[in-house]
Amino acid sequence: MGAYLYLALAIAAEVTATVSLKLSEGFTKVGPSALVAIGYGVAFFALSRVLKSGLPLGIAYAVWAAVGVALVAIIGVLFLKEPINLVMAGGIVLVIGGVVLIEVGSNQ
Repeated sequence: MGAYLYLALAIAAEVTATVSLKLSEGFTKVGPSALVAIGYGVAFFALSRVLKSGLPLGIAYAVWAAVGVALVAIIGVLFLKEPINLVMAGGIVLVIGGVVLIEVGSNQ
């Protein structure tokens, strides 16, 4: 499996775990609580494979964190009825833009 496939797996697992953390209601619900443990375990395993493949730590972590933040925020708004405003949306755009700049800068 390639580095970017492992990175996608790490992001998906981390987002699943984070959303499940909300749904676990303080670890009082067994199903979501189990997804938290499994999701974070898979996320860190996959991220370790990304780093072993040679992708620089700064780039891997920046992509992992930014995409995770954006996806969790979008899922929160769409499915968990969490509020969002223009300033918050702008923050998400800036986080993603920062990662793009890190990626572009690393190729120069």
